[in-house]
Amino acid sequence: MSRETKEQLRRALAAEARMRQRAVDALDEAVADRLGVNRTDLRCLDVLMECESATPGQLAAALSLTSGSVTTMLDRLERMGYVRRQADPRDRRKVNVVPTPKVVQAAMSLYGPIVREGAGILGRYTAEQLEALIDYTRRDRVLQEQHAARIRALSKD
Repeated sequence: MSRETKEQLRRALAAEARMRQRAVDALDEAVADRLGVNRTDLRCLDVLMECESATPGQLAAALSLTSGSVTTMLDRLERMGYVRRQADPRDRRKVNVVPTPKVVQAAMSLYGPIVREGAGILGRYTAEQLEALIDYTRRDRVLQEQHAARIRALSKD
C-alpha cells in the first residue's frame, strides 16, 4: 500500500467520522425532541439505561454537572415519569435513580431498529476486523474525552 493511498484512506476515514458525528448528533436531537427532554437529560437517561441505576453523585460525575443541576434535572425527569428515586436497600441514607419502564419502552421503540440494523452491519465483518474497529473506537473515545477535559480546563477570558 503506497503512502499516498494510506493518507487518502486516513482523510476518507476522518471525513466519515465527522459525518457520523453529525448524524449521531441529529439522531440525539430527534430522540430528545421526541421524548420532550433536552440533550443533557437525554445523556442522563443514556447513563441510567446503561448502568440500570446510579446515585445523583455518580450522574453528576458522568455528566460533568453540579449537584444542584442534577437535582433540577432529576426533578424534571421524575415529573415526566422517566426516572424514579429510591432508597438504597443496603443504606437508607443513599438514593439511587433508576429509569422507569416508561422510558425503557420509549427508548426501545426509538433505538430498537437501529440496534437490529446495526447488528446486520456488524455481521459483515470478521472477528479480526471487529477487533480493529473496537481498538479504533476505544482510542478515539479516549482522545475525545481527554480533549473535552482539556477544553473545560481552559480559562474563560
